[in-house]
Amino acid sequence: MHQAPLRLYVDSLFASPYAMSVFVTLREKGLAFDTVTLDLDAAQHQAADFARLSLTQRVPTLVEGDFALSESSAICEYLDAAYPAIAVYPSNLQQRARARQVQAWLRSDLLPIRQERSTLVVFCGQTMPPLSPVAEAAARKLISAAQGLLAGHPENLFGDWSIADVDLALMLNRLILKGDPVPGELVAYAQRQWQRPSVQAWVNLQRPGPQGAQ
Repeated sequence: MHQAPLRLYVDSLFASPYAMSVFVTLREKGLAFDTVTLDLDAAQHQAADFARLSLTQRVPTLVEGDFALSESSAICEYLDAAYPAIAVYPSNLQQRARARQVQAWLRSDLLPIRQERSTLVVFCGQTMPPLSPVAEAAARKLISAAQGLLAGHPENLFGDWSIADVDLALMLNRLILKGDPVPGELVAYAQRQWQRPSVQAWVNLQRPGPQGAQ
């Protein structure tokens, strides 16, 4: 039984896609937690106090009593094991592995999209120029993979909803919310994921004006 209070460190703009993933996980599980914001432009994540907590000196970082954990996928997997009553990963071992595959891919690939369609586009309405040819190629790769994963237009990626659905919807929304061309069935999927109360809780957080890309 876990009694220690939970504390989640996030960026002050509430624009980090990785902080969002953990925030949504906590909300989906119905866990009480405090949110602590760090101004990344002011390098608050490099302050000594936070550096002692966070191995990577990055957000998100979750603190539970004297236990601290960084990296969003690691945090989500820990929370799913520590608080199993409400799952955010598929129960089937192979489907769970595929959900983690999607998460790992979205975090490690498609860099041109992440560079040219910052999450400030999604959460702060930032305007950006048209995609470069390299980013257009990354967008085609994303769309092709998403269409393959969602062949037949299922409501979610792997049967029941999982946190990988939010991560994929966010990557698609980098394009959709800027007006870049995305097939209608993927737009509908992303919009459906965006309406989850846990996601809307993050989307509707009060944000300061945009200061820099995340």
